[in-house]
Amino acid sequence: MRLAVIGLGKLGSPMAALLASVGNDVVGADLSAHTVAVVNAGEASVPETGLSELMVRAAPHLRATTSVEDAVEDAEVVFCIVPTPSLPDSSFDTSFAEAAFEAIGRGFARKVIGRRVAVLTSTVLPGATEMKIRPALERGSGMEVGEQVGLCYSPEFIALGSVIENMRRPDMLLMGASDRWAADLAVAAIKSVVEREVPVALMSIVNAEMTKIAINTFITTKISYANMIAEMCERLPGADATVVTDAVGLDSRIGGKYLRPAAPYGGPCFPRDNAAFAGLARSLGVTADIAVATDNVNRRQVRTLIEKIIETVGRGGKVTVLGLTYKPSTPVSEEAFGVIVATELARRGFAVSAYDPAARVVLSGVETAERLSDATSGAEAVIVATPWPEFAMIESLDPAVLFDYWRIVPLSALSPKTRVLYPGVGPRPQNSLGVS
Repeated sequence: MRLAVIGLGKLGSPMAALLASVGNDVVGADLSAHTVAVVNAGEASVPETGLSELMVRAAPHLRATTSVEDAVEDAEVVFCIVPTPSLPDSSFDTSFAEAAFEAIGRGFARKVIGRRVAVLTSTVLPGATEMKIRPALERGSGMEVGEQVGLCYSPEFIALGSVIENMRRPDMLLMGASDRWAADLAVAAIKSVVEREVPVALMSIVNAEMTKIAINTFITTKISYANMIAEMCERLPGADATVVTDAVGLDSRIGGKYLRPAAPYGGPCFPRDNAAFAGLARSLGVTADIAVATDNVNRRQVRTLIEKIIETVGRGGKVTVLGLTYKPSTPVSEEAFGVIVATELARRGFAVSAYDPAARVVLSGVETAERLSDATSGAEAVIVATPWPEFAMIESLDPAVLFDYWRIVPLSALSPKTRVLYPGVGPRPQNSLGVS
């Protein structure tokens, strides 16, 4: 198929490479001349697992340009994945997407090649595609969405660091479409890279928009629910929240994914999507108590940990934070738990050292180490904020206290004198009967 991808950022670049790697003719467009040059050189323009290798296979079928019109004039299906940043009221700014779709329309108007469809994959609030994106596409093309020009909303469910794998093996394809023919064309393009049979959730555009943000918000609810259980179990002698949530997750009505006590959620999607969901509810006259409570629980986790450190270590001691990215396998540190904790501890007067295999962030008052051993040397407390595999292979760690939020550090690597604190583990009971 002849395809185009508008926006060659953290998601668009892997998408373009993946589509081209299976033989589709793909043209990518980006405002950055540097990004375009890197892609045309056959190199990865963003750090993402497996992208460099994928670019080698994609190169014969992939090129890039700074002109959206040039990129789409021959395309049957166009995927637009440009930023939709958060606004002060928690809604999403669609101005970049509107400009892109108007340019897509102008590109469509250049040639008559039969039916073609433009697909928005960026996260937006319900109603945005019909009220803002559709008019922009129609202005640019001079045609109404319908017989010859199709419009779809099909967001991805991915995590940075595993974008390519998530696109190859999704749980489902979510497709909101103006017309059935548009959906069929868009699904055919997406399925060209999917490695297994997956259900297609075909619906109206507004339902797809609502589904996307509802899924992300529900996931954050599961995370905060597990961490709320952890807070309760920490006050119950002999309790272990991981044992509890593992069992709860076995119930098919609930499921175990994301239901595990650990660090609070962060990253570029979950916090902002949860806030946007709550804001949308307020605008509709609905009280989104669950979404608000989810956010409150998540923020409370940081405050709780800070107080535990002060109680355990005392003010002014050296504390090491391991992990400044919001998850492993990505350099992205936006809203990362480790960044928030390290910054707050430094603000409170602790000597803070931090280490991450990929993040390159400068934090006020925080010493960033180049090696794991340098970061932990002399630390009175170590906090495992991100479950990087490197931390599971550590051979020696000698802090007074280890806060292992992911239960990843092997006990064999610790000094017998180290006090290990896991999330959700209550005090040892005076008398214990039965299994854990």
